[in-house]
Amino acid sequence: MDVILLQDVETLGKEGAILHVKPGFARNYLLPRGLALPASEENQRALEARTRRAHAKAARVRKQAEALKQRLEAHSLTLTLALGEGDKPFGSVTPHEIVEALAKDGITVEKHSLQLEQPIKALGIYEIPVRLHPEVAATLKLWVTKA
Repeated sequence: MDVILLQDVETLGKEGAILHVKPGFARNYLLPRGLALPASEENQRALEARTRRAHAKAARVRKQAEALKQRLEAHSLTLTLALGEGDKPFGSVTPHEIVEALAKDGITVEKHSLQLEQPIKALGIYEIPVRLHPEVAATLKLWVTKA
């Protein structure tokens, strides 16, 4: 029996592949789990349309990430850090605070997309990498000043 894979199947093949499998395997495993469809002209056209929509959506998401990258790299963010005696910091600047400050400026970024290894505990200028998309990364300039 010929089937069209709707998802990647580890031992069988990649999404969109047309394969010849045993009828029992298709009937009892692939078809009930929604991993494949019987290979027919109608199902091939439906799969091609689905693939075109997925590619269009991926291109749209990438374009939005590129636009956000331009906004982030043109933007400079200033946050304050409270210091005590001897300029020892009270607390730190965390990704959560950075995301909130960006939201106040009208830029929406997910907290997990900031590639900040540790919270910032010193004054200075920092360049923080931001992962917006698997293929798009931006750099945010952050100024940490004394409160």
